[in-house]
Amino acid sequence: MTHAPTWRVLVVEDDENVRVAVTAELGGHGLVVDTAGDLAAADAALATAGHHCVVFDRMLPDGDATEYVFRRRRSGWTVPVLFLTARDTLADRVAGFEHGGDDYLVKPFAMAELTARVLVLCRRSGTGRPSVLRHTDLEVDCARRRVRRAGVELSLSDKEFAVLEYLMIRQGKAVSRTELIEHCWDSSTDPMSNVVDVVVRRLRRKLGSPDVVLTVFGVGYRLAA
Repeated sequence: MTHAPTWRVLVVEDDENVRVAVTAELGGHGLVVDTAGDLAAADAALATAGHHCVVFDRMLPDGDATEYVFRRRRSGWTVPVLFLTARDTLADRVAGFEHGGDDYLVKPFAMAELTARVLVLCRRSGTGRPSVLRHTDLEVDCARRRVRRAGVELSLSDKEFAVLEYLMIRQGKAVSRTELIEHCWDSSTDPMSNVVDVVVRRLRRKLGSPDVVLTVFGVGYRLAA
């Protein structure tokens, strides 16, 4: 399996079978995936979470996604966009790019190709982030998805890596459980569940002593000073 840094992708597709298959494929490569079935739901999702890439089915129940992206581009929106469509003429592809698309994939498509294209767009979106994050004797290599403490490489699950990576990005700040859920899990996760505490407990055990992830009572977690 090819792993990626913790990037968040929105898949806007009205065909449930395609939406479920794409979500499973991208999620299997370490991406956090939100979904929407139409442009109205996409609008709501984009307003509540930071995405590194959006995959739009071009023809949706409430309109053509190219017109939607064109309007957002005019207001300064810069998130990379990949259009999925059965419309495969040269004119259709050109229209997709002219309306603000960054990539265009014709249905039917190979999941491996879709994943490769989405990862390229996510990398483009996240170029401002350091590829290696460091804190005391802890090193997180986001590009290679490797974690070392005092020079010893550790084996973390996808969620353990995502939580640690986000805490490293927010060094010096307390991060709430809700914020961790928003950035490291998909939108179906119940914010009142204890999934964050469970993952942090496993993460602490793997990181060893002294504790590097501290509890901020009434708030959430932060890295030790």
